[in-house]
Amino acid sequence: MNEFWYGMAVVAVCASVTMLIRALPFIAFGSGKLPPAVEYVGKMLPRAVMVTLIIFCLRNTSFTTGSHGIPEIGCAVLCAFLQRKLKNAIPSIAISTVLYMVLIRFVF
Repeated sequence: MNEFWYGMAVVAVCASVTMLIRALPFIAFGSGKLPPAVEYVGKMLPRAVMVTLIIFCLRNTSFTTGSHGIPEIGCAVLCAFLQRKLKNAIPSIAISTVLYMVLIRFVF
């Protein structure tokens, strides 16, 4: 098999697997009633992802040098507050990121 057909086969397999993975929830839960475990995961996963992102962002923060982590902690708290008030991740993350960039560029 030459390179072109090998590449085409790889793309075809990847596309097929992607379509199958996206269709599986509809095939498995087509009746409309989700099992309680799936509902629980759907309810808790967004919070878990946000906590993981905050921990990931704060993992290299130095509290003993420089700005002592004030911009990082302040913007993380702001992000959590905005998320709680707005219930929308995009403005929460965007506003916190812009404030963080302003703080590290012009204040600290």
